[in-house]
Amino acid sequence: MKWMRKALEDVADFCLGKMLDQKKNKGDLRPYLANVNVRWGEFAADNLREMRFEQHELERFGLKYGDIVMCEGGEPGRCAIWKNQIPGMMIQKAIHLIRPHKCLHYDFLYCVFLHYGQTGKFAPLFTGATIKHLPREKLALLEIDAPPLPTQRKIASILSAYDDLIENNTRRIAILEEMAQAIYREWFVNFRFPGHENVKLVDSPFGKIPEGWEWKCLSDLGFIGRGKSRHRPRNATGLYGGPYPLFQTGDVKAARTFLWEHTQTYSEAGLAQSKLWEPGTLCVTIAANIADTAILAKTACFPDSVVGFVSNPAEPCVYFVKLYLETIKQQMQNVSRGTTQDNLSLEKMLSFKVPTPPTAVLREFHSCVTPLFDNVLCLAKKNNNSPHNP
Repeated sequence: MKWMRKALEDVADFCLGKMLDQKKNKGDLRPYLANVNVRWGEFAADNLREMRFEQHELERFGLKYGDIVMCEGGEPGRCAIWKNQIPGMMIQKAIHLIRPHKCLHYDFLYCVFLHYGQTGKFAPLFTGATIKHLPREKLALLEIDAPPLPTQRKIASILSAYDDLIENNTRRIAILEEMAQAIYREWFVNFRFPGHENVKLVDSPFGKIPEGWEWKCLSDLGFIGRGKSRHRPRNATGLYGGPYPLFQTGDVKAARTFLWEHTQTYSEAGLAQSKLWEPGTLCVTIAANIADTAILAKTACFPDSVVGFVSNPAEPCVYFVKLYLETIKQQMQNVSRGTTQDNLSLEKMLSFKVPTPPTAVLREFHSCVTPLFDNVLCLAKKNNNSPHNP
């Protein structure tokens, strides 16, 4: 069985997406994928943005079934296969659209890219001292080894079983998240918590709440900390590319409930000007993408555009606070409007008051929703450990 070895430009067509320019772009508004929407083996399609595309641009920048969508920056090489998840999807400048020729099966090509991502074979192609990029001219020369097409199809059929498993797990995760949100609304918005029949509503500065409840600041419920700015010290080198995960605001936005994938890493030198946060920390974005939340699943560093919340040991309430922030996300965004970039100050974030029940109710709620979140974490780990994820 003879394998072929060819440069990517000989076995696939590819291009970068369209530059976002609100003053120059014309045509109809269409959704597009940016770097933060592309994960390994899947897409984060929540809160997609739109830009204008003209009719003659649809063929060049529009996605078709079997296209591979790859990050040009952030974590260069990170990619997934487009399978018509959303009609009419386009791509933005920071994305490579790779369309394999008939001699190459898209599932097999994705496996090649996945292997390169796992083994660091993309790294020699990167440019940039701090933020890495994978330019088109470098990608074009990437060598692809492939068996005959029938063998590629057999490999693809095996991988499709994992695709089905990931899709099923993702649906189950969404259901579990909805269940947790429904319980929160019932207990803390509608005030129909266990034993509510015996508790009367009383007046408070922000409306009626059950007797014995209090309006508290987040700092009353736990520790609030802010990530550190990534100012490059004079004459410092080698801040990036080490063993310490460095999450960005875009990573928090792209995550669902738990934070797994990161776009950059710190070295020992980078860690010296940052700090590590422990698993279980609730991460909240306060710049650019306001009030996105996710729970940290591994020890990592964060920039100053992310706030971390750790609940008091006596009052386990990370899930309670996460679900509360989801209900007031629009309010947080409304008070964070900036002239160039939205920004929510830590002071404004702490000004939001949480209708907080007695500790016994908080503990009961924590016991009620913890199995749901444990299942979400278990399913997320299974997806993360599949052959489609490095």
